[in-house]
Amino acid sequence: MKAARKKRLFFIVFLVAGVTLAAGFAMYAFNQNLMFYFSPSDVKQGKAPTNKLFRMGGMVVKGSFVKEQNSLKVHFDLTDYDKIVSVEYTGILPDLFREGQGIISRGKLNDKGVFIAEEVLAKHDENYMPPEVAESLKKAQLDKTLPNKSQPNKSE
Repeated sequence: MKAARKKRLFFIVFLVAGVTLAAGFAMYAFNQNLMFYFSPSDVKQGKAPTNKLFRMGGMVVKGSFVKEQNSLKVHFDLTDYDKIVSVEYTGILPDLFREGQGIISRGKLNDKGVFIAEEVLAKHDENYMPPEVAESLKKAQLDKTLPNKSQPNKSE
């Protein structure tokens, strides 16, 4: 093989290897930063990972908000009108955070089933609801209206 042809072949092999390596690093970084959304029903059904970041959204249950004394730690429950998940957050809550309002939080589920939030996002006006929350609330309402096939019908 001639020297020029050999040189060109090594360059092409090196270029392909470099592009493959760069694509591999990009996919790895993307996979590490990928965060899925789960509703409270999904969390209670065990679909959400434990000790891994994900987003969870729903409505803050009225009467569930508790603030610890001399601390920024708060506890509240989140629901999709089907299941309820306890949430623990340490930090300053958004000004628009209220019971009965829709929120999305980012955090991890601990071994006890409590969602440890790192960030809490509240809706910015009364007409807005995050799309993921609205969809999971509609799904939970639809699931409640459908008959449960595992329970026998009383008319049978």
